[in-house]
Amino acid sequence: MTNRVLAFAVAVTFSVVASVSADDNVREVQEKLRDGGFYFGEIDGAYSSQLSAALTRYQIRNGLPITGQLDVDTSKALGAKPAVTTTPTDSEQSSDTWRRLRKGERQTVATTTARERSSARTTETPGSGTGTLPRESSHGTAPIASESMEPASAPPATAPETSSPANGRRERLRDYVGAFVLAGLDPHVGAEADFFADRVHYYDQGVMSREKIREDLKRYAERWPERRFWLAGDIKVESENGNQVRVTFPLRYELRNGGKHSSGKVDKTLVLETAGDDLEIVAVNEHKAD
Repeated sequence: MTNRVLAFAVAVTFSVVASVSADDNVREVQEKLRDGGFYFGEIDGAYSSQLSAALTRYQIRNGLPITGQLDVDTSKALGAKPAVTTTPTDSEQSSDTWRRLRKGERQTVATTTARERSSARTTETPGSGTGTLPRESSHGTAPIASESMEPASAPPATAPETSSPANGRRERLRDYVGAFVLAGLDPHVGAEADFFADRVHYYDQGVMSREKIREDLKRYAERWPERRFWLAGDIKVESENGNQVRVTFPLRYELRNGGKHSSGKVDKTLVLETAGDDLEIVAVNEHKAD
């Protein structure tokens, strides 16, 4: 065997060993997420959009940066090795992940809204980020004061509460928030505009069309190409008139563009309306959190 062939054989061996090790790591993560009620697929070691969606659920419920990846923070919380396999150019898996999460929201929210009108309001609790860029830092208004963005230590994974219609709806709405966040980080800039209705009460800008919103989101992405989001507490759900529901959640964010940096916390509100078997945003607003 020549030195060249020997070197090739050694390289192949190392590659196979590394692949097996990576698969074992992913299998362990799949098992932990399945035991926690976040993952429902096969334990096969494959880093799929289904696993990415499960990681997003875990991140939302444990106050970790929302990435849909087995990144450093998430792997530490799970006791695993990092395995970030998606890149800014891996648009197919990114899109598949948020679409999978959003599809989970296509439930009969309108009927549960009417049935649970008296009990839909939930209290905000610390613990457990989220959609488009925070407006207070995006429109050139006074920047929010910077604060530490280190996420709190994540608690062990626990099974989502789905024993009642109200709890089941909250889980679906959490997934919707996660899908909205990931769409905002999609390489297809402006993808989260697909969550909006044709006409939307858009922050303090009045009623805007979906395409105008898409243009606005693209400008945000150009201004802040590096973005991180955390859900800084639990969601609050309130039934609105008709088939609408109001979801409010505390959002921590960190935005960067070269030497420019902005970070802080806002309370963000989405008003959702059923549209067939889907949900769409008919109003969005936010204010600086205390």
